[in-house]
Amino acid sequence: MGRRSRRRGAAVPAERAAPAPVPRRPPSEARPRPPWHPVPLVELCVLVGLVLLVLGALDLGSDRGRLLLLFGLALGSLGGLDTALREHLGGYRSHTTVLAALPAVVTAAALSIAGVPWPALAAALAMFAGAFWLLRRAFAHRARRAGRAY
Repeated sequence: MGRRSRRRGAAVPAERAAPAPVPRRPPSEARPRPPWHPVPLVELCVLVGLVLLVLGALDLGSDRGRLLLLFGLALGSLGGLDTALREHLGGYRSHTTVLAALPAVVTAAALSIAGVPWPALAAALAMFAGAFWLLRRAFAHRARRAGRAY
């Protein structure tokens, strides 16, 4: 008989048994609720944004179609941004990268529209780095206050 056949029936000692898995994500009922809780405002915002996107895509050749596309993208983005911001600032789940990208994109767009496209990239990167650092600290603080590991 080889070594394998003798070990097959042996029980694993209690100290070597795998520990019970630790839940990494809080239960869904702990998710922060918006101030307008019973009204599905975020879902309505995304729905209206999708309708505007479809209408804008159907009328793409005109200025009205482009405007509908722009407003559709803005409304859809606001719906996701609202949820990300509430969860991040509530210490529920980190959305640091998504939230730090917002001021960077706004800075790059404003500088590009103003006619200075090359410094826009450097300014956007600096804005992203600063916002990322501040948002990460804010999340860590809120998560510790809520008793969650980050």
